[in-house]
Amino acid sequence: MKIKVDRLSSFAETINGGNPAGIVLNADNFDEKKMKLIAKNIGYSETAFVSNSNKADFKIRFFTPKEEVNLCGHATIAAFSLLIKEKIISQGKYTQETKDGILEIECNKNSEIFMNQNLPNFQEKLNQELITNALNIDKNELLEDIPIEIVSTGLNDLMIPIKSLEALNQITPNMKKIENICNQNNIASFHLFCIPKNEFHASSRNFAPHLGIPEESATGTASGALGCYLIKHKIYEANKQLLFQQGLSMNKPSKIKVIIEKTTTINAVKVGGKAIYLDSIYM
Repeated sequence: MKIKVDRLSSFAETINGGNPAGIVLNADNFDEKKMKLIAKNIGYSETAFVSNSNKADFKIRFFTPKEEVNLCGHATIAAFSLLIKEKIISQGKYTQETKDGILEIECNKNSEIFMNQNLPNFQEKLNQELITNALNIDKNELLEDIPIEIVSTGLNDLMIPIKSLEALNQITPNMKKIENICNQNNIASFHLFCIPKNEFHASSRNFAPHLGIPEESATGTASGALGCYLIKHKIYEANKQLLFQQGLSMNKPSKIKVIIEKTTTINAVKVGGKAIYLDSIYM
């Protein structure tokens, strides 16, 4: 019996933008070996497998072409968009069981999906020279006054501030060096960003070669972490919607919405956007 894989592009405004994900519904009887093989054959940065849960409305597991990851933002957006398309759910609030815990999802009337992420965990700041060497850039291309810092809202993403959009888009990193640094420091990705002088609050690039993802056009989990980082370092105020762009260097423009709620400390991290249905294939 062939397996149906639906393909959607998350954080997209058109079919040429966003970040594609494979979605497999009714995956209750799939073992890990089978899911890994499907994800490898699909070849997207992540493929999500949706099944029943006795802890939440749905259980979702996420696989890169190389391995399973605890959470994936854009595949979550794609999965819940597909559930709406198939009329399995409608507008409202839901929960998903992931390896990172039970997370809340909100499907709004504008066909946008927002996922709640874990509260931020700010970790150590890494050596500047080590990072600039891996990125093949001079330290003068870094944005001054804010650090290179690991932030987790589900995955350990390394926030790297770059001085300008031009500098950001010209970076050609050494993937092997990034892979080694990530493996040695339990880092999920290098998340580079700048503060552009346009409608967006940040423009980003994301590298995770050790997970089989040389560069990703839209990264939901890292965008939540970036939002927390920008609030912590007082670049922007909390309790307002932030708009991030990603994927420009890949010709896959993506639009990611982030809301960081805060009273005395951050108490909610929400990342959202739309997904466009592409097609389905059978494997």
